[in-house]
Amino acid sequence: MNSPVNELQDVHTLPALLTRRVSLTPDGEAYRQCNSQGEWKSLTWRETQAEVARHARAIAATGLPDKAHVAILLPNGLSAMCIDQAVMACGYAPVPLHAIDNPGSIAYILQDAEVSLLVLTTSEQWQHIADAGEAFPHLRGVVIVEGEATPAMGDKPSHAIPVAALHEWLAHAPADHPLPPEPVAEDLAAIVYTSGTTGKPKGVMLTHANVVADVSAVMQRIAPTAEDVFLSFLPLSHTFERTGGYYLAIASGSCVAYARSVAQLSQDMLIVKPTILVSVPRIYERVHAKLLEVLSASPFKMQLFQAAQSKGWARFCAEQTLPAPKDDAEGNGGWMRLLPWSVLRALVARPLLEKFGGRVRVAVSGGAPLSPSIARCFLGLGLPLIQGYGMTETTPVVSVNTLDDNDPSTVGRALPGVEVRIGENRELQVRGAIVMRGYWKRPEDTARTINPEGWLGTGDQAELVDGGRIRILGRIKEIIVTSTGEKVPPGDLEMAITADPLFAQAFVVGENRPFIACVASIQEEEWRALAAKLNLDPDDPASLASPAAEKIALERIAKQTMGFARYAVPRAVHLVREQWTIENAFMTPTLKLKRNNLMGYYQEAIDAMYQRPAPR
Repeated sequence: MNSPVNELQDVHTLPALLTRRVSLTPDGEAYRQCNSQGEWKSLTWRETQAEVARHARAIAATGLPDKAHVAILLPNGLSAMCIDQAVMACGYAPVPLHAIDNPGSIAYILQDAEVSLLVLTTSEQWQHIADAGEAFPHLRGVVIVEGEATPAMGDKPSHAIPVAALHEWLAHAPADHPLPPEPVAEDLAAIVYTSGTTGKPKGVMLTHANVVADVSAVMQRIAPTAEDVFLSFLPLSHTFERTGGYYLAIASGSCVAYARSVAQLSQDMLIVKPTILVSVPRIYERVHAKLLEVLSASPFKMQLFQAAQSKGWARFCAEQTLPAPKDDAEGNGGWMRLLPWSVLRALVARPLLEKFGGRVRVAVSGGAPLSPSIARCFLGLGLPLIQGYGMTETTPVVSVNTLDDNDPSTVGRALPGVEVRIGENRELQVRGAIVMRGYWKRPEDTARTINPEGWLGTGDQAELVDGGRIRILGRIKEIIVTSTGEKVPPGDLEMAITADPLFAQAFVVGENRPFIACVASIQEEEWRALAAKLNLDPDDPASLASPAAEKIALERIAKQTMGFARYAVPRAVHLVREQWTIENAFMTPTLKLKRNNLMGYYQEAIDAMYQRPAPR
């Protein structure tokens, strides 16, 4: 029997990938979704193919121009999958949009990408987008998935674009309508807009060849099977989810279960019991923060947890032939480390793993760096967690660890067929079939990013260690240079700080300043508990700025950053209650801090931190 990788050798496009999957396991479970009655329903691969064909006929009947661009603004689910597959089956290019992006940004992308058709959830969404954009000269129609189609109201040209309801649109499509020619390998499989922390987003052009190459290479590292179940909760607008949680599952024949929402994720894990998780660090951070919050109420349980984590981490290091951790009884469970691992596993590790459904055999973390303390916790307690690295421009996966070759201080070795090297200013550079065609309508940006020899500059500083493992050091453009000449990568510090449950988010500053300082958004429940201990009114804004609160906050920050150089440890803090979100323009749709926006908003408070007497 052929291996899954061999089965892809003559597959060059994503429609061909789906056709191959249907021919191999037509009656296998392909997708699972909870309906409005709370019932989980499944589709086989054969049924999936029929649904995709139905949607493709409707799209073809719309009469779009050759190689048209179709924008998809839908949450994860069967509708998003069917539209995406149908668009590609017609030889068109999907333009996936972030479901939580703001209307102005979406309007810009519709115009910039020359979108011919937009599919989204509700008429209300379309009204907001139409209001935000003056005109969409290429847009021929809008399809509404939920509810009835209501035309946008107003006198802008955008308000006159015809709107149809999905159920009517599908019903009116002729059953025998011919489809346009299928795509070839070099056609676009997507234009994915990167949500930069500054400036307008850029459209990354990814071809079918790019995606198939990345899927084939990832399969050699992760090796999913038809028996695996993925739980899909990262937005399908992210290339990480598209490749790692969607197309990869088609290649392997695995089932994809769509989570109902992030708010219900913990329940869905218990119901679905996934075997493969594809996630960003934020999900692991939330589980970790909640765990510490519960344990902090019981010194006995906290010590038991620390003992299990410490002993489990030592076991993990021994299995992976990593350097043995330093023996530090204080804070590592004390005498409880003398308990047998079988007891610690039963009391601590197994209950934690059950929160993920109890069947996870591979948990992938990517999209952003994972805090070392969180990696140590989950690996020590037995979660099979591996980290990878990539970016939208590389389709996205460049490297990933494996279960039997797993150094969590790195993001693994480059995938088969992918070349990496260290260039000027320690920049990681990548070359191979996974590298994008370029940026849509931005040849100058493309030329700045990909050199004539095909090497793509990632913008990340890195080093190659242990025979080729990639260790990411930080973003080149985000390195803080203090007035004393010290260079500090803020992302690493911010990750370390938010490992403390008091801090929901952290923003580190210090460019051309004498020391590093921090603006920190607090977790409400933790703040109330701390305020009670300090005899402060938790609802009084002045309490956050009290010397007692700042002293405790700095002590906790110092504890979390004790592994950093002394000059990198924040010496002043400004505590805030507000959370930084996409809606208030402090975060991108991929949950990265918009540093310029934060700097401008907190400029007065930041200046005040540096006007106080210099801390020691």
